[in-house]
Amino acid sequence: MLDVVLGGLFIFAARVTDVSMGTIRVLMIFKGRRLYAALIGFFEVSIYVMALSRVVNTLENPFYLVFYACGFAAGNYVGSYVEEKVAIGQVTVNIISSNGSTELIEQLRSEGYGVTVLDGEGRKGKKKILFVTMERKCLKHLFEVVDQYEPDSFVNILDSRSTRGGYIRRNKRK
Repeated sequence: MLDVVLGGLFIFAARVTDVSMGTIRVLMIFKGRRLYAALIGFFEVSIYVMALSRVVNTLENPFYLVFYACGFAAGNYVGSYVEEKVAIGQVTVNIISSNGSTELIEQLRSEGYGVTVLDGEGRKGKKKILFVTMERKCLKHLFEVVDQYEPDSFVNILDSRSTRGGYIRRNKRK
């Protein structure tokens, strides 16, 4: 019985690890970091094969299949959590100003964000459309500034595979 539990825990932990690594590997591919993706992929598939072989070699024990499936599910959760916390790369944030005020624009620029502004028109009249390309790690701070000056604005976030030129505010660690 102890062998089944320990084997199941090994399978579970291996699946959590390899599925989480798969999530990060896909992110690295998307961000153009091929070498990191290849290295992660090597370890990911090695762990995967070890876990799978444990399940396949003991098909008479259905508990291993349950541990395998639970590890896969948990790995998706853990991988997405890690990806969110690591926050690799850049995003382009489109802010459609609810009242067209320049206070938000001035505040963002004073805090080091590069802001490009266009005039627009929505259902309820004229708007300012702000484009801010930035490090993903700075999103929380940007939301705080936007919420302070224009909490009713519309915000859309797009992942940027890569950028060139312009001005990017780097995350300042406190």
